[in-house]
Amino acid sequence: MNEIVNVDFSTKIPNNVSLTEDRQVLRALERWHPGYLDWWMQMGPDGFQNSLVYLRTAVSVDPKGWAKFDYVRMPDEPPWQEVPGEYRAMLRRLVVIQGDTEPASVEQQRQLGKTAPSLYDMRNVFQVNVEEGRHLWAMVYILQKYFGRDGREEAEQLLQRRSGDADKPRMLGAFNEATPDWLSFHMFTFFTDRDGKMQLESLAQSGFDPLSRTCRFMLTEEAHHMFVGETGIGRTIQRTCEAMKAAGIEDPYEIDKIRDLGVIDLPTMQKKLNLHYSLSLDLFGSEVSTNAANVFNASLKGRYQESKIEDDHKLEHATYPVLKLVDGAIKRVDEPALTAVNMRLRDDYTADCQRGLDRWNKIIDRIGAPFTFQLPHVAFHRQIGEFKDIKASPTGEIVDATTWNAQHDKWLPSTQDGDFIQSLMKQVVEPGKFASWIAPPRVGIDNKPGDFEYVKIAA
Repeated sequence: MNEIVNVDFSTKIPNNVSLTEDRQVLRALERWHPGYLDWWMQMGPDGFQNSLVYLRTAVSVDPKGWAKFDYVRMPDEPPWQEVPGEYRAMLRRLVVIQGDTEPASVEQQRQLGKTAPSLYDMRNVFQVNVEEGRHLWAMVYILQKYFGRDGREEAEQLLQRRSGDADKPRMLGAFNEATPDWLSFHMFTFFTDRDGKMQLESLAQSGFDPLSRTCRFMLTEEAHHMFVGETGIGRTIQRTCEAMKAAGIEDPYEIDKIRDLGVIDLPTMQKKLNLHYSLSLDLFGSEVSTNAANVFNASLKGRYQESKIEDDHKLEHATYPVLKLVDGAIKRVDEPALTAVNMRLRDDYTADCQRGLDRWNKIIDRIGAPFTFQLPHVAFHRQIGEFKDIKASPTGEIVDATTWNAQHDKWLPSTQDGDFIQSLMKQVVEPGKFASWIAPPRVGIDNKPGDFEYVKIAA
């Protein structure tokens, strides 16, 4: 049965969890609310706080009719929250980490409106921002509801940390990286938000029904973030290939000639892919983890699509293959499946990423350029887990420091790459117009026409 969300607007905090029946939590959230608005005004989309944006608000978990569209000033967007369940210590940790990622991505994307390649794209980044803010509210509600003073302090800290801050950084590495341009944003929403999808999918398998329902709802919004990333990169690839074909350039490694066309060359996109994929792999934690096993045993998280897995769902005697560093070589080792749940989730993530790359490669194939995007080896550019203390090439070859330093700019974006991409980042705000480096979408949001005014900047 589809779950319809009835939002109560009778209190200062619009909600769908009957806050009028829990005055203590309502008061706590009302005290937190001004700090949230201050954070949003300080760290939300810079320069667009009063713009009317054509946003989507979730009203159901039915994919055929789960949202409504209208113009909204972003700070006025009503928050959505649900209530996960028990297991105080482990749950608090999960909630705080999840909660910390939500404002972090808003902070990372704060300046992107100023260089949006179209009103369509500007609207998309604002939609992502609003939904991250809504997910933050969900986590704060849980902290206020279930963790008393500790929860209130954690909720305050969620507004005090800042992405990339030297003194008070966000908790996870990928959320302290800069997002200086739109290619970075699209890579982030494809790779890092896909990690979010995998984590939410595993939480959706929780034995706690409120937690499961919350994550299913959040997944409907997370899907849009990945759509923005996949189609954004796909449109960038399409525009590059079209420009190459029109100019008679067949070699994708004629980088200077391709850049002179005002588009981003495919090898540079591959380097960006290498960066964001490797950063996102670190978000899964260590390949073998007792903590992950404990969370699974407590039924706080399951595996990806747990209900479709044909085993006893207890993992008492099962094993799972894990890539490990053994005697200086990368080898596959069978580990207890219970402590390898992170590895299994990461493998599912990699397979899901590959499906997206396959779709990008079809765009290149249709135009005929001799280039194929590839995921780098899981040992490449790692800061967490089995391979954090080694250097490996994108193909998985272990290399020394001299080789790494010599090849670094061939494998990861260089300063020069970043400067070139930044030179293309020019704001385009005329309805129906797009920057030189990206193709228009095939279909508009909510089936709107190509020249629809997705953001009323002067409102």
